[in-house]
Amino acid sequence: MKLASMRPPRLRTKQTGEHRQATWLELFYDLVFVVAVAALAHRLLVDPSWKGGLAFAGFFVPLWWAWVGYTFYADRYDTDDFGQRNLAAGQIMAVAFMAASVSGDATDSTFAFALAFIAARVILVIMYTRARRHVPETRELVTGYITGMSIAIGVWTISLLVPEEIRIVLWAIGLAIDFYTPYRMRKVQAKVPLDVSHLPERFGLFTILVLGESIAAVIAGLSHEGWELAPFVGSVLGITIATGLWWIYFDNLEGSVVRRRKEQVKAWKPTVWIYSHLPLAAALTASGIGLEFIVTQHFHTAERMVVTLGVFWALIAMGLIHIATTAGPERRDETKARVRFVSAGAVLLLGLLGGGLSPNWFAVVLAIIVIAQVFTDFALEPGEAPTVTAGVEMGHPSEEPEHSEE
Repeated sequence: MKLASMRPPRLRTKQTGEHRQATWLELFYDLVFVVAVAALAHRLLVDPSWKGGLAFAGFFVPLWWAWVGYTFYADRYDTDDFGQRNLAAGQIMAVAFMAASVSGDATDSTFAFALAFIAARVILVIMYTRARRHVPETRELVTGYITGMSIAIGVWTISLLVPEEIRIVLWAIGLAIDFYTPYRMRKVQAKVPLDVSHLPERFGLFTILVLGESIAAVIAGLSHEGWELAPFVGSVLGITIATGLWWIYFDNLEGSVVRRRKEQVKAWKPTVWIYSHLPLAAALTASGIGLEFIVTQHFHTAERMVVTLGVFWALIAMGLIHIATTAGPERRDETKARVRFVSAGAVLLLGLLGGGLSPNWFAVVLAIIVIAQVFTDFALEPGEAPTVTAGVEMGHPSEEPEHSEE
């Protein structure tokens, strides 16, 4: 890239006919989230109590939202030019500071975390300001985004001036404004659809990122305990459970419905598909820490509930994603969703009633519940028939028209 390479933002959606995939900049951007997720996971490892779990969730939501904000921008306006690279680098620094603020025993982590999050959002506003100037056909949409984000940033800024108890409440208000903004702009968003091949790939990559915490946690637990029989068996079971969760998510990733046509103003599936990835990502991270508890055989009530609720919410989120996905006949997707919900109930019962089981026997039952869904999915798939989305086949436009949903 030449130093003078400055390309203004341009609209990049499936309407342009471009084939989209994650850029090197996006992949580099994801690296800082690997560290940030690991830092949050460590907090949960150190404090698996209810208070620790709530703190984990409270930090995870804005972290995930920071990733989503840049991902949505890049989906529509990515140019990978000199300006965007520098703005992305600024966001990477902000997320790195978010990660540092929750690492170790930081005494004032909420203040530093909020300050870093504000910086990340201000940079995103600058990105959208560039897009507003150079892409007039989306100016109404971008103006709505900038307005909502600016109000939320104001709330987060006020949170820096108040005691920690009130600060957390203001975080929730700020995030509610951020989450509501895309919904408020849904009529305008329908005119500028998201990319049907690029965005599912990006969410899939983030899911891989958090699943990596499961593998890292198992390795950390085994290296800490040594090659005793119980930790070794626990590590095998832990990787089996992580593999099963990976399997049932990525075997059903195709056919995302993130695209919405103009007449689909009231279509709810794209919203459910996108936002269900928040509890999925948080739950997979928590379940990874729970697997480390199994490997180390430190498995009291709090540790047992970490892995229980992690897998429980992961399956619930996957069920919602199935309902919001048209990867095949709707009836088959709904059947898979019911399987996920029933399995989630079984996991919850296991966690509540399985206090008398050893860590490894608990993991055996959990692995059976997860792996059984892999074979259930096999039974529901009609051989080698192609995966077809409404208007999309394997991420490429098909000849069939996309029908509206109310």
